[in-house]
Amino acid sequence: MMALTPISLGLVAATIVVSSFVSGIFGLAGGMILLGVLLVFFDVSTGMVLFSLIQLVANGWRAILWRRFVIWRIFWMYAFGAAAAFLVMRWLAIVPGKALVYLSLGAMPFLIELLPKNARPNIEHRGVPFLTGLTTTVVQMIAGVGGLFLDLFFQKSSLDRKTTVGTKAVTQSFAHILRLLYFGSFADQLGEIPLWSIIPAAMLAIGGTSLAPYVLERMTDDGFRRYTRWIILTLSLIYILRGVALLPGVNALIG
Repeated sequence: MMALTPISLGLVAATIVVSSFVSGIFGLAGGMILLGVLLVFFDVSTGMVLFSLIQLVANGWRAILWRRFVIWRIFWMYAFGAAAAFLVMRWLAIVPGKALVYLSLGAMPFLIELLPKNARPNIEHRGVPFLTGLTTTVVQMIAGVGGLFLDLFFQKSSLDRKTTVGTKAVTQSFAHILRLLYFGSFADQLGEIPLWSIIPAAMLAIGGTSLAPYVLERMTDDGFRRYTRWIILTLSLIYILRGVALLPGVNALIG
């Protein structure tokens, strides 16, 4: 683990606010920002635990803010699928390396873009929420962030932006709990987490999330989808480059 200097702490704090604000508006993308920065300073298991704690607070607060728009039928079926996937993944006990996490984060949106729109499942259809929970949980244990993959199931739905953000918030809150349990179960990694930082981090996450509704209320559904796409693709390119740079052969070549 890299030592956290005052500048590093300031960068992490600013990232928590910005990522929570972005997630509060678009329902995703903020997690990509936060995890990408945390992995600069922490190993994968430690970063994932800290990331899960912060994102759980941010998503939980967002779920409270938009709770009247949540479709609970979708959430419960999602939760059953996610729990099934969690049990299988914990049995396999896979902890990905940093290069794999960055490459997965970066490549996923481009792979989703290649999928024909008429082949994308609709979260409102019977059985799809269960499939969503099952597959999204596997993805988030490997890539760390499942919000982009989760969005794939919402793109063909008739849900408006508020219902989309609210429903995603409760499903992602549950996902963060599962990821926290998963990586937290690798107990030898937990000693590296600065416990004193959790409460300030949670407050920053709530602050960033609380600012988001002021922007979301003024945004059109068309703008919501357009800005989401461009933010995600920009972050994806950055993380692909970061993942390639972390590959052993590339490091040896650079060195």
